[in-house]
Amino acid sequence: VARRLVERMDPSLTYPEEQAALGRIRTEITTLWQTEEHPNARRSVSDELEHVLFYLTDILYRIIPPFYEALQGALVRVYGKKARTLQLPTILRFASWVGGDMDGNPNVTSETIRATLAQHQKLILRLYQKELGEQYERLSQSTSRVGVSEEVRKRIDRYAMQFPHVLQNISLRHHDMPYRLFIRFIQARLSATGNDSPEAYQTADEFIEDLQCIVHSLRENRGRHAGLFSFRRLVRRAQTFGFYLATLDIRQDALVHRTAMGNLLGEPGWIKMDAQARTLRLVQALTENIEPRETQDVETQKTLEVFRAVAECRTRYGPRAIGPFIISMTQGPDDVLTVLLMARWCGLTTPGGTVQLDVAPLFETVSDLSRSAQTMSDLLTCQPYLAHLEARGNRQIVMIGYSDSNKDGGYAASRWALRQAEETLASVLEKAGVDLTVFHGRGGTTSRGGGKFERAILSAPPGTVRGKLRVTEQGEIIHSKYGLRGIAMRELEQTVGAVARATVLPASPDRPEWRTLLDTISETSRNTYRDLVYEELAFLDYFRLATPIDVIERLQIGSRPASRRSRQGIQNLRAIPWVFAWMQSRHILPGWYGLGTGLSAAIEKQGEATVSAAIQEWGFLNHLIDDAEMVLAKTDMAIAAHYAELAGEPLQPIFHRIRQEHTLTVDLILKLKNTQHLLDEDPTLQRAIRLRNPYIDPISLLQVHLLSERRASDRQNTDLFTALLATVNGIAEGLQNTG
Repeated sequence: VARRLVERMDPSLTYPEEQAALGRIRTEITTLWQTEEHPNARRSVSDELEHVLFYLTDILYRIIPPFYEALQGALVRVYGKKARTLQLPTILRFASWVGGDMDGNPNVTSETIRATLAQHQKLILRLYQKELGEQYERLSQSTSRVGVSEEVRKRIDRYAMQFPHVLQNISLRHHDMPYRLFIRFIQARLSATGNDSPEAYQTADEFIEDLQCIVHSLRENRGRHAGLFSFRRLVRRAQTFGFYLATLDIRQDALVHRTAMGNLLGEPGWIKMDAQARTLRLVQALTENIEPRETQDVETQKTLEVFRAVAECRTRYGPRAIGPFIISMTQGPDDVLTVLLMARWCGLTTPGGTVQLDVAPLFETVSDLSRSAQTMSDLLTCQPYLAHLEARGNRQIVMIGYSDSNKDGGYAASRWALRQAEETLASVLEKAGVDLTVFHGRGGTTSRGGGKFERAILSAPPGTVRGKLRVTEQGEIIHSKYGLRGIAMRELEQTVGAVARATVLPASPDRPEWRTLLDTISETSRNTYRDLVYEELAFLDYFRLATPIDVIERLQIGSRPASRRSRQGIQNLRAIPWVFAWMQSRHILPGWYGLGTGLSAAIEKQGEATVSAAIQEWGFLNHLIDDAEMVLAKTDMAIAAHYAELAGEPLQPIFHRIRQEHTLTVDLILKLKNTQHLLDEDPTLQRAIRLRNPYIDPISLLQVHLLSERRASDRQNTDLFTALLATVNGIAEGLQNTG
């Protein structure tokens, strides 16, 4: 639809052409209306993979060369002609954990990992083949008219002997067209690569060498306007996507590994054992090359088979095809050493015995984040892990989780804990001579790390970016950022620009009084949040009645269960349905609750002028308040009151507490920023929210009515459920940044 709208902007369109363009738009919209938004079957892993791969193959593959060309052009404009000869390195790489994320998802297995990477390679080779076919049609240069490099001739001769059947199938008229000959041979090797034949390219670098050979020949033989531009674009794509398209990250819950390790070491009390004792036992096993015990436990065998699949795929698709092994809910050094030992047992090693896998702990809860630096410090005292890091170039990826830390301690406490964790991790690893990459596990909503991304990068703690950023893009955010090529291009430019500025510009240090202020805000807001969410006995009932969580849990929108570790309760509910339910009911509680009380405590301790000045001058606090302000602007207590009525009269005191905190938070933010209305400093977003709300509000009221009707019918009415699904989708589309 967007493309058709752009077509209509052409002033040269005749009346029939414009009517045809409108007709195509109507076709798209009508087809959308007639397509079921919520299929009856839950999405499979392969469905999720297909969705993600679309953005890689149809959007990012297309815009990568223009991105580098724009960057090169900017350098030339700023630095002059000397920048023309600058060879830009590969700045952007892409990864996914769809097909490799086993955390709470029984549908992802070792076979899923193999199938996912096979699909990755199949698609990228198909794209290369298509592009080479187009180049074959264009590059018809004949040796009678223009020269060709000696290296191209040599490679043609060598490939003619290797692929005689290919040469026979090329028309004799084209035998005097060296580039066409060479392209057909390159395509033959790509086909062999896809079929795993002996003639296959062993690495993507070999493929790139062949492409570069043509680039050099065209440059040296008057080919600047006869194919050089297109071939340089293909080279850039090959350098970015290799033969794997996107790195596949692997993720699993630490508890799964702990359980398996107990079986493999013959320690029945392993789970209950002290973490330090487990660490010492694992160091001994790694140092003395202790072999695993035989076990018939099915889950343990499945766990080991994952590592075997990773080893196999790394060999088959190249080292970049497999990303870090991410350990969810990491609590101590033993969780990291467990993965290292299993990787060694399953053949993920060099001939010298070093493990060829980056192990990335994921710290998620507020308490785990606060201990993260100590965990890494303890890990760096383990000689086997130090040897592993040295073999990996003294590089360490550490992932920090925004979603669970927010669900655990609330918005302000989560953001402050994350910042402190980044600072202390950077300090600990820098002292050890280890290069840290912080992997940000962000979601779409502010409570899951969303918000103004460029601002987040620029307000990062000093020394934590250093030219590198690894971050997740999840949910509907992928579509909003990368659904259209122009927007995707702008997103990449803004991100790279922010990383460059955060790396080279001097960061203003945090003042001690500011940190004290944040300590007060964090501690008070966390206590306020937990007092409601975890200490109030009736809160779970309120949550389940005053939000459409019972509908969301039945949505077929993902391949994973709504809860983690097969337990009930808020503690084990996944962050996405938790946040999504509060968004739907217009409370949006995870994005602000507790902040007002925290700010009030800070004002009481340090004074309003100090807090206001800190918001103005400290990028981190300014960003924290701005993101909360955006959430508060989307929150609607008048609509939320209708949802609260669904919980019944006995639970109304909980809603009154929420509404009081909302009023306090809004009033204090406006007062501290000296503004009259929320988002006065961002009129574009303010106007967008005001425009959308009149369309969303009736859907919310309809949803309240439908929830009441369905629950009264003991949730058996299928038509009511179908209607509810439509309201869920409508509210999500209207509010945006919902999960």
